[in-house]
Amino acid sequence: MTPHQIFHLRSSWSKVVPIADVASTMFYNRLFEIAPDTQPLFSGANMEAQREKLISAIGLVVEKAEQLDALRPALEELGRSHVSYGVKDHHYDAVGAALIWTLDQGLCDDFTEEVRSAWTIAYALVSGIMRNAAQHFESVAA
Repeated sequence: MTPHQIFHLRSSWSKVVPIADVASTMFYNRLFEIAPDTQPLFSGANMEAQREKLISAIGLVVEKAEQLDALRPALEELGRSHVSYGVKDHHYDAVGAALIWTLDQGLCDDFTEEVRSAWTIAYALVSGIMRNAAQHFESVAA
């Protein structure tokens, strides 16, 4: 990611943090709306804790945006662990769409094309690491 993209991630995220609970609720509502097959994956989850994990994970990515390679082992483990929860590859697209939608709704006019682009790139990088680890894990397990 470029310094300019990282700036947009951080400046926009600083506006989301004060409304994190609302934003994370919007995110999961949108995810379940556009990908109803994801809702059963959370049937046993404490959604309040899940929303906190989501915000924490995104915050960590924003904080470490210059050093995503340092997060690679944790992201790979996250990708592998999501396989056991029933997450499929196509779910990553729905999560990305729900994330971008949530940011758009929450940031309103502050969700410029540059901000959208920065988030889209960041999500593609993070989800790419997770997806690759999950696919490798599934192929080894098979």
